[in-house]
Amino acid sequence: MRYTPACMRQNLWRFGAAALSACLLELPFPIAGPMPAWRSFFAWIGLTPLFIAVLWPFPAGKRAKPLRAGFLIAYGCGFLWYMGNCYWVRDTMMRYGDMPPFAPTLLLMGFSAVLGLYVGLFGLALMLLRRATGKAVWPLAAAPVLWAALELAAARITSVPWDQLGYSQIDNQLINRLAPWTGVYGISFLLVAVNALMAGGVVLESRKSRLRSSVAGILVLAAALAGLAVHPAAAPTSATAVLVQPNLDVGSDDAWAGAAWGEHMAQFTALAEETCKQYLAGIPQTAEAQTIQPDCAAPPAHPDLVAWPESPAPFVEQDPRLQSALASVARATQSPLVVGSIGMEYAPEEQQWRDYNSALVIGKNGARVGRYDKIHLVPFGEFVPFKDVLFFARKLTGRVSEFTRGSERKVFRLNGHRYGAFICYEAVFADEVRQFAALGAEVLVNISDDGWYGDTSAPWQHLNMARMRAVENRRWLLRDTNNGITAAIDPYGRVVQSIPRHDVDALPARYGFRDDITFYTAHSDVFAWACAILAIGLMGWALSANLRLESSIQVRS
Repeated sequence: MRYTPACMRQNLWRFGAAALSACLLELPFPIAGPMPAWRSFFAWIGLTPLFIAVLWPFPAGKRAKPLRAGFLIAYGCGFLWYMGNCYWVRDTMMRYGDMPPFAPTLLLMGFSAVLGLYVGLFGLALMLLRRATGKAVWPLAAAPVLWAALELAAARITSVPWDQLGYSQIDNQLINRLAPWTGVYGISFLLVAVNALMAGGVVLESRKSRLRSSVAGILVLAAALAGLAVHPAAAPTSATAVLVQPNLDVGSDDAWAGAAWGEHMAQFTALAEETCKQYLAGIPQTAEAQTIQPDCAAPPAHPDLVAWPESPAPFVEQDPRLQSALASVARATQSPLVVGSIGMEYAPEEQQWRDYNSALVIGKNGARVGRYDKIHLVPFGEFVPFKDVLFFARKLTGRVSEFTRGSERKVFRLNGHRYGAFICYEAVFADEVRQFAALGAEVLVNISDDGWYGDTSAPWQHLNMARMRAVENRRWLLRDTNNGITAAIDPYGRVVQSIPRHDVDALPARYGFRDDITFYTAHSDVFAWACAILAIGLMGWALSANLRLESSIQVRS
């Protein structure tokens, strides 16, 4: 059988539908700034064109390759989605990677080509089930399970769980109630289920089934969107933190040379003492965020915490100047400090010093309490993976740091309460952050330097993922960044206070303490693992059924 114009048109519309899905799936995530809540709607329908493209019957004949087509159609969708959602990879590497002119674009394409494989495998799995059963209902029913399993694989295998589908619903307080039970995976599961119902209205075999599927999808969608109007009561607060936003340029170590050190530390002290000042109620750069001028008639005598973010400041823990300066700030404010710094330890077996990306904790008396060393480092940003194989990467990524991976998650007791501090990229790993709450942290502190991203969508995407960590663990989260978005996030994921990006400023953030343990905090990704186990079983059965089908076709031919 030869390819006819009709066959060509079949392929064209399928790939066009996949491209449409990629475009629709860009909309429920931040693109160049904060995302309006209404755009979360597109996550409920964004996968529908892809489902239709993959599951619509293919022409019969020996030339028809539905398994290959299902993979390629979905792979194209995944590739395009990552190219759009993570375009900031190219911008970041152009600015800081010291790469040849076209290398950042090639890097983004390679990044998207690898991660797009997960969506391609999703399409292949759908087609395997379609061929094994001869009906569209079974792949549609299995789709939420398959998607959750592949999101777990992205988190555990390639370690890039960036903008999983469920993050699109961070402002939906009804849907977010799943997160303390299932993590973000349960929200993704529900979104894919509704997309599958919508697609069932087109691809199911009988008219009655199509009608039922469409009505069910519309009813669930209507109920889900009503969650945007749900607003839990304000979470109680009992403490104040001062989150310092220094707005330092990446690579600005030289600006601290000589007398400038003292000037910068004096500024740090002055900002740390600003316990009552204007702030934004809500997310910066949104219509809902309003400038609040608090009543400063009776400000707190001293903050319960002062934080300095992960930043390019040359804060090396062993530096006597830093030790003296931090002790002075702590005593001046009568507050404990969490400070982004470089920790160092001598490794006798290697006969060299190891550097750690650290959160240094200082008590209000100026004494060192402890240090948390970042465990989940950024590949090609904080270390070069497989250095012996990728020996050329050092030349391509000229400003990459070389940090050692930390080995222990720690909780620090300050002023009678337990704090868990984690650093930057770690905020996107739900299973890792929940361990701080499981260890007893009553409040979470996330220090970060999003200055590497510039004015792209990445800082806003990063914020939304951090907000989901607050929801999953029902904890206040204090997010202190170098240049924004610095914010206080309540246990429902709402940004209660913030300050504008790129300002040298400090946020006097109100927050509270909680010590209850959610199901997700206690049991981690058990829901996602259950989906993964079920998906493996389904694929094993579908593969064997397809092999039997191929054998019978060969016998008949």
